Amino acid sequence: MNQIFGYYVDKPLSQDELTLKFSPSSIPIKERWRNNGLSADFMADYLTTFVPKNENDAITIERQAEIKSAASYIANELLENSMKYCDYSIKYPITIQLQLDTDQIRFFVTNSVNKSELSKFEAFIKDVMESDPDELYFRQLEKSAEDENSTSSGLGLLSMVNDYSAMLGWKFHSIEEKKEAIPSLMVAKGIAVTTMVQLTF
Repeated sequence: MNQIFGYYVDKPLSQDELTLKFSPSSIPIKERWRNNGLSADFMADYLTTFVPKNENDAITIERQAEIKSAASYIANELLENSMKYCDYSIKYPITIQLQLDTDQIRFFVTNSVNKSELSKFEAFIKDVMESDPDELYFRQLEKSAEDENSTSSGLGLLSMVNDYSAMLGWKFHSIEEKKEAIPSLMVAKGIAVTTMVQLTF
C-alpha cells in the first residue's frame, strides 16, 4: 500500500531538520500526553534559532514570536493526533520531523493506523481537500457540540489551514517486517500514515 492525498512533498527542504522519535511501548499514552507540549515547545524553540531577530526592530521580534507560536501549536496538534490514533498493537514508533528553509517549514509526523479506522480517516481527508476550509471548520464545530463524546473532530488540522494557511498532505504506506523463518522475505505488519504540514512565512 502506498497512497498520497493532498499536498505531500517527499523532497526534503535543504537547510536543516530536527527529528524526534517516540517508542509506543516505553511510557503509557496518558503519561506521555503531558509531554507533547514540551516536545512541541522544544521544536518551536529550535526553529526560532534560524529566524533572525533584531532586538531593536519590533517587526522581526513579532515575526519570530508568530513563527514560534505557529510551530508550537502545529507540532503539539500533530503529536496529540499521532498518539491518539496510533495502533499500539503494532509497536511502531511515532516520529515527528521539522524541516526548514529560508521561507518554509514542514512538519512530518508518522504513526501506525488501525485498519478499522482507515476508511473514516480517508473520508475526512477527502472532505478537507474538497470543502471550503471555513465551512468545514464550522460544520465540525457543530458536530463536536452535538456529540460531546466525539474525539475525532479534526479541528486541529482545520485550524492549521484556517489560521496559518497551512498546506496539508498525507502518505499511507505498509509497515513491513522480516519473516523470522525466511529473513529475506518481508511481510506486511500494518499501515502507517505520515501527515505533512507546510507553512510559508
